Amino acid sequence: MIETYEEMRIRQQQEYNKFTIGCVFFAYSKEQFKSGMQSIGLKPSEKDKIFNFEKGAFILKSKLEEQTKLFKKFIEERQQAIDNDKDGTGFIATMFLYELNNHECGYTGNIHPALDTLDLTIDEIRTNPKLLNGLKIALIKIFGKALSEVGYIDK
Repeated sequence: MIETYEEMRIRQQQEYNKFTIGCVFFAYSKEQFKSGMQSIGLKPSEKDKIFNFEKGAFILKSKLEEQTKLFKKFIEERQQAIDNDKDGTGFIATMFLYELNNHECGYTGNIHPALDTLDLTIDEIRTNPKLLNGLKIALIKIFGKALSEVGYIDK
């Protein structure tokens, strides 16, 4: 059975959550920082052993390379699933539908936040028939007949 985009995200999130145990913490206050350092076996004064890789996210420096490899693997898995979708009606359509809904495109009409999350540009989509087809499928599922009311014509 072919994995949908949402299934892939859930599986990857579970894999990442398992990886982070004992090496990653999030802190947005001094108390959370102190507690987070303790959760990875460090004293708050041992700041030289951690790396702030995102706003409020800290990782043991010794695990940074492993995390980078894991993120790269996730990106490669997504790209492989895109490559395996012959016409955009499978994985690609579910990918766009998930991210468009996740970024409230149905309310805002703005597709750009979803494309940013997917690291795709409009030009890339326009020049790739299966990406374009998958995006069209997702937009039709979200907006239905309302697309024609705003001037969308499928050519």
